Amino acid sequence: MKMQIIPAIDLIDGKCVRLSQGDFSQKTLYHDNPVEVAKNFEQAGIKRLHLVDLDGARQKKIVNWKVLENITNQTSLHVDFGGGVQSDQDIQIAFDCGAKQITGGSIAVKNPEIFEKWLKNYGSEKIILGADVKNEYIAVGGWEETSQLSLWDFLANYTQKTVRYTICTDVSKDGLLQGTATDLYRRMKEKFAELQIIASGGVSGVADLEELEKIGVFGVIIGKAIYENKISLADLKRFL
Repeated sequence: MKMQIIPAIDLIDGKCVRLSQGDFSQKTLYHDNPVEVAKNFEQAGIKRLHLVDLDGARQKKIVNWKVLENITNQTSLHVDFGGGVQSDQDIQIAFDCGAKQITGGSIAVKNPEIFEKWLKNYGSEKIILGADVKNEYIAVGGWEETSQLSLWDFLANYTQKTVRYTICTDVSKDGLLQGTATDLYRRMKEKFAELQIIASGGVSGVADLEELEKIGVFGVIIGKAIYENKISLADLKRFL
């Protein structure tokens, strides 16, 4: 199966932004209209989108649900949505607004009973485990807090509970355009062969994508590299 190319749209105040290393004080605004950005991705032949509600991550509830709804109504993109999905009501709102998958990170750490209930109720194809890491420990709350839970224990626990997909972001790499955590993903693939790993953070050019493709990750999320023109949509066609 071909590696999936998954552009990211991060939302603050309904607008397309990027942060560096999850730091809200290092915010760059890229576009006022995320729907237009999503349409451009679709026109380039891209099938998937990673949509993150950064306001939601901070407020611990979905905030930018209307943007999700507009994107899913106006494109055919397969949208995975994360940020602020903390309750049964939140997850229902996200699915009602057209999300195909939900990413749960903080909730999987702080309220595993709810996350496990979602896995049971919606199925492992619909729920993505968010495994954001700092020094191989899980980071939560929009990356503003590092837990005492190791990545390896976290993944071992949830793969036993039917998790099939994980988005793993090395926070130290995110938004810096200095390359991805390829060694980390390689070790993850070796240890959890059946897990569909979606790499995120640090993609700086086509060479990074080629390296991740060799490792055999399921997909790769690309954000700042697209917005800063380090990778063009034309460059991505060879991977589609």
